[in-house]
Amino acid sequence: MIRICRLIFFFLVAYVLPFPTISVGQTSDFDRVIREAEIAGLAVVSIQKGAIGESFYGGVRSTATNPPVTANTVFEAESLSKPIVAYIALRLVEQKLLDLDKPLAEYATYPDASADPRYLKITARMVLTHTSGFPNWRNNRPDLPVLFDPGIMFSYSGEGYVFLQRIMEHITFKSLEDLAISYVFEPLKMTSSSFIWQSTFASNVAVGHSDMSAALDKFTPQTPNAAFSLHTTAADYARFMLAMYNGEGLTRSQKKDFTSVQVSAGDGIFWGLGWGLQPSLSGASMWHWGDNPGYKSFAFLSADGQKGFVMMSNSANGMLALSYIYEKLIGGPQAAVKWLNYESFDDPQFQLGRRLHHALLAGGMEEAKVVYQSSKADLPAEAFDEGSLNSLGYRLLRQGLTDLAVSVLEFNAELFPASANVHDSLGEGLYVAGKLKEALVHYRSSLRIDPTNASGSAMVKTIEAALAAKGEK
Repeated sequence: MIRICRLIFFFLVAYVLPFPTISVGQTSDFDRVIREAEIAGLAVVSIQKGAIGESFYGGVRSTATNPPVTANTVFEAESLSKPIVAYIALRLVEQKLLDLDKPLAEYATYPDASADPRYLKITARMVLTHTSGFPNWRNNRPDLPVLFDPGIMFSYSGEGYVFLQRIMEHITFKSLEDLAISYVFEPLKMTSSSFIWQSTFASNVAVGHSDMSAALDKFTPQTPNAAFSLHTTAADYARFMLAMYNGEGLTRSQKKDFTSVQVSAGDGIFWGLGWGLQPSLSGASMWHWGDNPGYKSFAFLSADGQKGFVMMSNSANGMLALSYIYEKLIGGPQAAVKWLNYESFDDPQFQLGRRLHHALLAGGMEEAKVVYQSSKADLPAEAFDEGSLNSLGYRLLRQGLTDLAVSVLEFNAELFPASANVHDSLGEGLYVAGKLKEALVHYRSSLRIDPTNASGSAMVKTIEAALAAKGEK
């Protein structure tokens, strides 16, 4: 019955009460950004005067089938899952089921981390502020290490949220999905949101894409994960962000607590309870981002709750639009955007790399060299530093285009023969290509230029050992 009510409300929102769209001038600007950044699909819902405002939907849910992104499109929200989990935790605190400063292990043990007794000190507050001492992910290790004494510094961790999820499920005898339905999705009318895959998503889901717009296999979580499994729409998430800012279901002290600085994350950014905080003259603006393979997202709300936006994309290139969208809808200092350190579609280095990428696919390295030289006529000098070709080379390696990657990195070494980093990168490309002797030459060149290159030194030893095992030098 609950699910039926949610579907009825979804129909009313989607077909009877559509959100206003961003003005024609802005829409054409967003379309240009999608095109130039090569983003498969993009949804942006703005917050204006403390309420959901204009929206933009562009691109496609899948480049294989080309259905358009609309207000109903469901995206993977990646780490935007975490603020919702933080909100649920605060609701459990209000009900005296959870204490933010009581060690979580006192509620239930966590065998995954039991090898290091320091985990016994970790509290919910430490998890929500990313000071648990856990790594972001354990990378297939059976045990979960504690990297530093809990509570002493910021270090972003998805593993911490999984630990907190286990405790919340233990003390309530409910799954995270059931908790989210009770505390968030139902009361806030987030009718297109879930931590697990819903069959109703199939007709509206946005498929993730690579940075060259190739559609990826869809992740369909069968169990909830507090760190990344949320599926939602941009409008649903905007509702949640406003509700949390307005303190719905929270005490006055709790609302103050989650927007108060708990720990420094460096470079002018701080963390509250579940949210990143960007200081301003009027207080701390709250924000978070998400980054899963093939998806990128970002949510922001000003300190006074008057301006903000939710951006969701089904593309590895999604963050290329972030700086532009922030400036268009918020303006002013972009401390959070700079802290994330993603490229922007209008960065000269990216512009050059994009041109060369297409030239490589069309005509190989010779065509790319022609485009490199001709681009000097309209791109600034900063586009032509060693980082542009290095970034392109690694992008090609990630796509499995090893021969093209090596060609680009070799060209970079011709242009910047005195750069230790360039030789190191070429060594890596040649190593991936199986050309061990050639890789060794460039790793050694890197070490001659920079003897402190520890990773290069380790690779020299690795390659020498591999060659010796083959009876080669």
